[in-house]
Amino acid sequence: MPETLSQSGPPPAVSIVVPVRNEADNVAPLIAEIAAALDGRWIYEIVYVDDGSTDATPQRLAALRAERPNLRQIRHAASCGQSAAVRTGVRASRGALVATLDGDGQNNPAFIPELIFALEQGGARVGLAAGQRVGRKDTGFKRLQSRVANKVRNAILRDGTRDSGCGLKAFRRDVFLSLPYFDGLHRFLPALVRREGFGIVYVDVADRPRLSGKSNYGFFDRLWVGLMDLAGVWWLIRRKKATPVATEVN
Repeated sequence: MPETLSQSGPPPAVSIVVPVRNEADNVAPLIAEIAAALDGRWIYEIVYVDDGSTDATPQRLAALRAERPNLRQIRHAASCGQSAAVRTGVRASRGALVATLDGDGQNNPAFIPELIFALEQGGARVGLAAGQRVGRKDTGFKRLQSRVANKVRNAILRDGTRDSGCGLKAFRRDVFLSLPYFDGLHRFLPALVRREGFGIVYVDVADRPRLSGKSNYGFFDRLWVGLMDLAGVWWLIRRKKATPVATEVN
């Protein structure tokens, strides 16, 4: 079992943030996989953000918290979307390093250590380690949607990322919280992290079918919303000014 964490004690080294909505059957197996991947490597916490679930997700999490003192549950009163859930989790996190993954089981937690190691080895100049899915298990139509969206995004933003929609990521908490927030933020992390002057490292991760249930968070498939977000991020990048070098004078 991981070391017991106290909210008033020293912070964990790593926080794992998992946004979920109506994933009751996936909660227990995914948490067990996260624990198997991280136990003995870092002192860590798991922060589940329940984005307005209407199934038994909150009850399942409450029961598991009795067994896992490093598990935390934060609830949105109503669903606010995946970006909002990720941001809520990061703001509540106590670790300086944060890793995220989707709550449906398609992201394999076994890749989290590799992402964290890549981030640590990059030093202060690297702000994000991003998973890049191989062997996609989605339907052909969803793979086509994702492929087209990534090509359009990369052509406009030139962020060098072939798969910005992968939920498996690791980043520095302070870097994430310095980014401008908007709905859809999680799909543009590479471009926004580069905007702040930080480097990005990429890790290939194997995709797999969701453990149970059906998708609750869609892909980049509402085209008009995606294009508006893309235009907004392009504008943000172009409007970025160099951060002044400031020194206090005594």
